[in-house]
Amino acid sequence: MCDYHTVMKRAAQKNVIGHTIKKVRLSLKPKVSQQDLAGRLAARGIQIDRSAIARIEIGDRFVRDFEIIGIAAALRVPLGRLFEK
Repeated sequence: MCDYHTVMKRAAQKNVIGHTIKKVRLSLKPKVSQQDLAGRLAARGIQIDRSAIARIEIGDRFVRDFEIIGIAAALRVPLGRLFEK
């Protein structure tokens, strides 16, 4: 069970996958930089620049459903992986 402060912290975030995106991105061999991820997304027709990726990763930017699908494809991971803790 979550305590009050954990619940409030999560409520202040604009997404629940940002931390996992960063974790997956940095766990890949070779690591994928935020700029590399932005380029991979652009190649798929999804315009998210490096600073927006940084904001996603700290939970300060909403992520649209098509962006989540694109991020998973760009990182070459199953979509569900981005929702794991």
